Amino acid sequence: MRLVQVFVPEGELDLVLETADAAGVDYAVSAETSHDEFEALVSIPVPPAGVEPLVAEFRDAGLADASYTVVTAAETVVSERTDDLQGRFTGTRISREELQAQAVDLAPAASTYYVLLIVSTIIATAGLLLDSAATIIGAMVVAPLMGPALAASVGVVVDDDDLAQRGVILQVVGLLAAVATAAILGWLLRGSVLLPPGFDITTVPQIQERITPNVLALFLALGSGIAGVISLIRDVGSVLVGVAIAVALIPPAATAGLGIAWGHPDVVVTAGTLVLVNLLSINLTALLLLWLSGYRPQRTGSVDRVYGRLRARVTVLVVAIAVLSLVLGGVTYGTYQTAAVEHDVQTELAAMSDDPAFGDLEFQDVSVQYELIDVYTGDQPAVTVLVERPPGETESPDFVEVVRERLESATGTQLEVATELVDTQRSG
Repeated sequence: MRLVQVFVPEGELDLVLETADAAGVDYAVSAETSHDEFEALVSIPVPPAGVEPLVAEFRDAGLADASYTVVTAAETVVSERTDDLQGRFTGTRISREELQAQAVDLAPAASTYYVLLIVSTIIATAGLLLDSAATIIGAMVVAPLMGPALAASVGVVVDDDDLAQRGVILQVVGLLAAVATAAILGWLLRGSVLLPPGFDITTVPQIQERITPNVLALFLALGSGIAGVISLIRDVGSVLVGVAIAVALIPPAATAGLGIAWGHPDVVVTAGTLVLVNLLSINLTALLLLWLSGYRPQRTGSVDRVYGRLRARVTVLVVAIAVLSLVLGGVTYGTYQTAAVEHDVQTELAAMSDDPAFGDLEFQDVSVQYELIDVYTGDQPAVTVLVERPPGETESPDFVEVVRERLESATGTQLEVATELVDTQRSG
């Protein structure tokens, strides 16, 4: 339930009471003696879904702009009359006024926002370098990215340009700050005693996950945007939703910063693309879901203009996501190709070990050098095979060619194959 309290200016009490009677709501009137400007305080309990239509009726009735309308959450209402109110005001979403107020509150002061964001990025960068998923998730609890992402969309839908602009600026500048923070931290740590000599960031699984993104990464961003809007318009807990939004943005931004520190342009491009796709997807789903939930500007005359602006933004976001998704699609295809070659090689080597044609030979360890970039540059995969054989046996000069032909037949790809023959004795 909500408690709507109206500070009634002098001479407008009858107007407020007539409007409340017409709306069929209960109210209590208190004399206002603390200020000559107001003559009464009218308190009206209504369900959350009843706040917006009630405030709109007061506005349409001509309630002066000098009045105050305060909406507070009522923790408990003990009355049998609430069932009737709940039946007349159905719905689960909060009012436009509450939505706008909560969006403002969710976007913290700039100083607080950037401090928390930098701290979160430092923790996330350490988690990436340590390959610690728990540390990364812990950093996401600190990241304050949910507020700006939702504030920007709320500002567009309710025609609050200042709120929309602030949300966009906080998102863009915040992510740039995250990339810069990770780059500086990576530069400071690179070559220090905290990391082993020759440390390669591309070999860390948590970082690999961010530099080999595929189209499925869109589901995290789209789902985070939907969950964020639902948590806002239904006034439910948003901490875990904020974590999901931060996971979609901070780790890949930190990965891009590490790519700058280690001088890996491919890391910067792939991780940066993931950041942009996730950022745009979150904003797209938030815009669409807010509009479909029925939120509109306060002034009806602004609806068409806002709708046109919304369509333009949605079009730009969809086109941008589609273009960037081509990169994700390329990464998805390339990652699949490299994984498929390695899988086919492993499977075929196992079959060759069981093939009587190879006698007692055992095809053991295998190394497949086939990177994502090789798929598009046309470089052949390089395969090194370790072959165990009984002592004293020799293989024909064309043995490596036979192995190569078998592997090429299995993978459907031209390969560079090297075999390492090891005489092996086993006992027991």
